[in-house]
Amino acid sequence: MARKLAVIGAGLMGSGIAQVSAQAGWDVVLRDITDEALTRGTDTIKSSWDRFVAKGRMEAADADAALARITTTTDLDAVADADVVVEAVFEKLEVKHEIFRALDRVVREDAVLASNTSAIPITKIAAVTDRPERVVGAHFFSPVPMMQLCELVRGHRTSDETLATAKEFAESVGKTVVVVNRDVAGFVTTRLISALVVEAAKLYESGVASAEDIDTACRLGFGHAMGPLATADLTGVDILLHATGNIYTESQDTKFAAPELMRRMVDAGDIGRKSGQGFYTY
Repeated sequence: MARKLAVIGAGLMGSGIAQVSAQAGWDVVLRDITDEALTRGTDTIKSSWDRFVAKGRMEAADADAALARITTTTDLDAVADADVVVEAVFEKLEVKHEIFRALDRVVREDAVLASNTSAIPITKIAAVTDRPERVVGAHFFSPVPMMQLCELVRGHRTSDETLATAKEFAESVGKTVVVVNRDVAGFVTTRLISALVVEAAKLYESGVASAEDIDTACRLGFGHAMGPLATADLTGVDILLHATGNIYTESQDTKFAAPELMRRMVDAGDIGRKSGQGFYTY
């Protein structure tokens, strides 16, 4: 199994992917466009490992060794010899196109190019490369060090070999893989949570039930670990609004049309836990 990984984007998702991969023995190049972003990313990784060590879930020597396997750079050429590249930048097709065009020029022909997108069709991302058969979706879940799942998405031209390599990579860093065989916007998980959150927000908006009662119904009635509105607050109402918008634009399915309430919450900055106010107050 190839053991050199490049992660493009040192935000919450990118740093999390870098963390679990280095911990699993991969040599990781973490790339972002500013040194400040890279410092924030590595600080997040260090503090996560510090918590693991304090709780006895990791030896300090193992954390130090894993940290030594991560190098940071602002130079895209530094990822040229990676076996697997995971893009984890902002969820905007134009931004991802820019990255994948550049990667297409830089990385080895046999490298696997993966996108951590949660909603944008992989075929659209792969279309700007000369190797769409080497492009795959690798949708990790946040926070990456804690969440077990990785959703692998086959684009229209993704090869069996590429999918197998991506699966081997995700499993090597401790994830359980589900495979999405047809490249629909939102894949499986984002479609399901988006439909549930949109309907829950509509029920709340129209006064059918309180946010607490809607979430309690899902937790106790369906065995969900967390209700849909609390999930929206954790993920970010803005993030989910963006994801549902992507799916609705692609599918024209009205069940993904977010209610006015979600748009007004985002306009007001009430986007969940990170702002202190969403469907709940924090």
